[in-house]
Amino acid sequence: MKRLFVEKKPAFRSEAEGLLRDLRDSLRLTGLQGLRILQRYDVEGASEEAIRQAIPTVFAEPPVDDVHLESFPLAADEVAFAVEFLPGQFDQRADSAAQCLQIVGGGERPVVGAARTFVVSGASADDLKRIKAYLINPVDSREADLAKPSSLRRAAPVPAAVATLKDFLTHSPDELVALRKSLGLAMSDADLVFCQKHFRDEAHREPTLTEIKLLDTYWSDHCRHTTFLAELKSVEFAPSPLLAPFKAAWDRYQQVRLGLNRQGKPVCLMDIATIAGRELKRTGHLDDMEDSEEVNAASIVVPVEIDGKVEEWLVMFKNETHNHPTEIEPFGGAATCLGGAIRDPLSGRSYVYQAMRVTGAGNPLTPYEQTLPGKLPQRKITTGAAAGYSAYGNQIGLATGLVSEHYHPGYVAKRMEIGAVVAAGPRACVRREAPVLGDVIVLVGGRTGRDGVGGATGSSKEHTETALQNSAEVQKGDAPTERKLQRLFRDAAVSKLIKRCNDFGAGGVSVAIGELAPSLHIHLDRVPLKYDGLDGSEIALSESQERMAVVLEPKDVTAFLAAARRENLEAVHVADVTDSGRLIMEWRGQRVVDIARDFLDTNGVTQTATASVTAPDAAKHPFQTPAGAVSGADLAKALSDLPNAAQRGMVERFDASIGANTVLHPFGGATQSTPQEAMAAKLPVLSGETDACTIMAYGFNPEVAQWSPGHGAVCAVVESLARLTAAGGNPARARLTLQEYFEKLGGQPTRWGKPLVALLGALDAQLEFGTAAIGGKDSMSGSFKELDVPPTLVSFAIVPGKASQVVSAEFKHAGSTVVIVDVPRTSALLPDLKIARERFAAVHALMKSGKVLAATAVRQGGVGHALARMTFGNRLGVSLTDAPAADFLIPAYGSLVLEVAAAADLGSLPHRVLGQTTAAATIAWPGTSLSVDALLAKHEAVLESVFPTKASEPPGTPAPITFTVRAGLKPKLRVAKPRVIIPVFPGSNCEYDTARAFRLAGAEPEILVLRNLDAAGLAESLKAFAEAISRSQILMIPGGFSAGDEPDGSGKFIAAIIKAPIVRDAVMELLKSRDGLALGICNGFQALIKTGLVPFGEIRDVDASAPTLFHNRIARHISRYAHTRVASVKSPWLSRMEVGQVHTIPLSHGEGRFTAPASVIADLVKNGQVAFQYCDAAGQPSNAIEFNPNGSLEAIEGITSPCGRVLGKMGHSERTGANVAKNIPGNKHQPLFQGGVDYFA
Repeated sequence: MKRLFVEKKPAFRSEAEGLLRDLRDSLRLTGLQGLRILQRYDVEGASEEAIRQAIPTVFAEPPVDDVHLESFPLAADEVAFAVEFLPGQFDQRADSAAQCLQIVGGGERPVVGAARTFVVSGASADDLKRIKAYLINPVDSREADLAKPSSLRRAAPVPAAVATLKDFLTHSPDELVALRKSLGLAMSDADLVFCQKHFRDEAHREPTLTEIKLLDTYWSDHCRHTTFLAELKSVEFAPSPLLAPFKAAWDRYQQVRLGLNRQGKPVCLMDIATIAGRELKRTGHLDDMEDSEEVNAASIVVPVEIDGKVEEWLVMFKNETHNHPTEIEPFGGAATCLGGAIRDPLSGRSYVYQAMRVTGAGNPLTPYEQTLPGKLPQRKITTGAAAGYSAYGNQIGLATGLVSEHYHPGYVAKRMEIGAVVAAGPRACVRREAPVLGDVIVLVGGRTGRDGVGGATGSSKEHTETALQNSAEVQKGDAPTERKLQRLFRDAAVSKLIKRCNDFGAGGVSVAIGELAPSLHIHLDRVPLKYDGLDGSEIALSESQERMAVVLEPKDVTAFLAAARRENLEAVHVADVTDSGRLIMEWRGQRVVDIARDFLDTNGVTQTATASVTAPDAAKHPFQTPAGAVSGADLAKALSDLPNAAQRGMVERFDASIGANTVLHPFGGATQSTPQEAMAAKLPVLSGETDACTIMAYGFNPEVAQWSPGHGAVCAVVESLARLTAAGGNPARARLTLQEYFEKLGGQPTRWGKPLVALLGALDAQLEFGTAAIGGKDSMSGSFKELDVPPTLVSFAIVPGKASQVVSAEFKHAGSTVVIVDVPRTSALLPDLKIARERFAAVHALMKSGKVLAATAVRQGGVGHALARMTFGNRLGVSLTDAPAADFLIPAYGSLVLEVAAAADLGSLPHRVLGQTTAAATIAWPGTSLSVDALLAKHEAVLESVFPTKASEPPGTPAPITFTVRAGLKPKLRVAKPRVIIPVFPGSNCEYDTARAFRLAGAEPEILVLRNLDAAGLAESLKAFAEAISRSQILMIPGGFSAGDEPDGSGKFIAAIIKAPIVRDAVMELLKSRDGLALGICNGFQALIKTGLVPFGEIRDVDASAPTLFHNRIARHISRYAHTRVASVKSPWLSRMEVGQVHTIPLSHGEGRFTAPASVIADLVKNGQVAFQYCDAAGQPSNAIEFNPNGSLEAIEGITSPCGRVLGKMGHSERTGANVAKNIPGNKHQPLFQGGVDYFA
């Protein structure tokens, strides 16, 4: 057993310095003098030599880290404590370190334990207690023992057999209530009585504990929507003109039921939520909806033209919530929110290519001491959740196209965390077949642990002060494993083997496998486990992530298992389809579950409820106009109010460009400052070119919803369609998916009235627009003691379209006409739906004809806010003809602000001319002129302390580097179509984009997956990798997050692979003997620099003087476009470029800050090894964060080896294509890959 401590050198202790400031500010610990952070590793099962070799490669980076063996220096006034994950929680850092050690040392994988050690000075005993409480979330972590353990291989106790519930059949009602509470069941007392009756009268035996917990999970609100399926016995509406439209919608609902012959079905919230889809399908409006018994996500059939040939694709979309887990463990809860959203359409055999995140939070600026007992601080929740969701999406390689957080005091009750995703795939690759007797069910993906046990039932309960004690309820995400599943299911040959599939989410094995067929025999002993000691109930109910259950014909099992192994995935035959009519689970020879399907499918006792809709207060409606004239100060205030403040510092954490299909970057214009109305991305075709895309938008305002849930829902649907229209989407072909999030309803009719009236409002809007919600998700537990979330209905709208016709929000030209297309409000204060439908259609026709230059929906903040947003991106102003009307800052749902060349272009469309765009960056009206820069500064300042957009910058201005001498290198052997080997490591996510870029350049790419599930697989993979290098001319290390950028640093896993002797020899033979080329982008650059391939041109151990890539100065991931100038043309990779050329390239990384001693940088410049520099649009290198986002010294973006044949760079030159990031001006095509191909010609 060895113990290591790794600490950043003083110049690189930015994390510790930031945490010290946070503790001083949040906890008011002004006397706190110092704080250090050390990463602790305990290693067992690795040789002394392997550990020695791993220290400078795996555990530490010599330029930035100091390493201490066994102990570390501790001053007399310092106190240390350590924090580790709870047993059973997935620790990516420890896992990645163990994987890397296995590569270095060979043989079986060692065991690694990891902990973070904090060293503080100037803290009293009470201060230390408060610091620990602030840093340690008991949901997933604990204080670690400072003493080194004798072994990490602790023998788990053998679990006892699953118990039966003694005397359950004879329990009195009071005893059943006590049992329900003691077991922490989410089911009702009536459900437990129902279970008792079944086991007594039909099964004639005592149930096992697993059976009761399984039923509790199956029948939970999360899994079976029991609240939405409760029968509404009576409904009443308070007399009010404001409720008249909703009473009419209720009557309309009754008529639609009659027309659909559903009068025999119970009236319930679910029926109201879904009946528009039934009706519009009956009338032929849903002609594109996929019909299938297997429902993984909402799915439509879309004709897609690829290289002139049309084929059918399935476009799937899904929204998911993780409100409860994110509330108690923000990082993991939000990460698995996205993971869960991805898995649903992925299980439908489609490739998820774009995501949206919509959240609700309390004020993150709330002082720490005002945190409610039993709650985490709002700042900690919102920052942790943003970090978790973005980390998962960034690692798996999913472009996040739109991110928005709503701040409202009601979300202090419980956070709202919604992830919505879009996926697509060729329809020909998807089978939809019912399982039959003899079919086999295979579990593929991650292993099973205790994480997530009870998640479904936990999220169905009301949040209490004890929620932070429920560690097992929070799932832990493992994005690299889910990425492997994506790759596996994207293989057409594999997809066509799958008859049916279900993802592992709520309920684990019991639900994921249990839902696949009516009759099943599940072998729990075969389920792969993360560790020993799990009992039968835990295996059956664990919600461990990144697992899929697939139904296969017996003849296809061998082929599927082989395909999974090729993708570095475990796959095991765990269940069989039978004809027993029962769900059976066996564990260690014990039948722990044996339940009749008919009983299971009852979903428990059907609830009943009554609903009473209360009238909103007419005197407090949110559309009231102020008495006085609107001033410039009013506009400035509207832009700096928390609900309307800029969120760029949060949004830029999320990779928006991965996949090379993003049509609208989240922020548009030359300064990337105008938020877009919708997200748009081209469909993810693997080969060929397409203009087909999807456009997705959302609508929601918690202020309107809080005042009136019905009005909030109507406005949400209208807003989502208005924003879709503003981005160029056809609202007539849109499809919706709704997210409902309400308080715990209990038995109070007025509480039931809130979701009822919201769904009636949404129903009326769907029928009026002729578009339906064909998907949705409900979460009905948004309460904490006396606090409730605002009555939330979020509308998501999606439509297929053409990327060439997508319109962005930022003003394009000076001298354009700015108009508003109004949608008036009715006397009931609702948008006029008939007029909205007509005007949306007219605006869409104008957009198709190219007459609309920019468009924005008028939403929260009114016309004033919309105009300001449009000015920010290109710093074009607007001169209004008249002073603003009284409703200038009031929401006007359905109204659209358009930029057109001339008002005459609008034809007969009713509109009002607001003014003209101007070259002067001001918003002006008679007597008033406001600086756009000043308004934007106020807009972005509000959340700067929570989600920063600014950071320290290197001093001075870097000089332009110029090296014009081309090396003139040529290989010994010319090749017309050079082969490119692209290795895929656990966590790589740019291989598809990179292969496409090389293919378009004329090369022949080969993708090879590195396998390391066991020692044999690793050895085979290293050999295969070396052989692939030997038959290739180019080695390409793609971007991603190898091993999750762990342990504590990027590229270490790849570096360990490259330094393996067999691979090292093949790489050096390629470069030295065959004059080959190598390229590393982003994560690939990080690996090249850690192996010495850049700047030294050979694989070597680097020392403290070597260059490195460190964490960005802003201390977060950055995703934005940057200008880079060509600084040297020495390298063959730059043969098609000239010094001084400027390209606009997407960046997406957390560790991209180039740093090196001044003397080393001087040598690189002298040798022509600095290939690219960050610069402004004019080509001037810059240290300003808007141009040099990571704070690299001398603005260095990429460097080469001495000869130039090896190039490493941070910018993703592969993420380019027609209409990609069309809202970002600049030359986005950098002929890098063509230069590499030309070298061999």
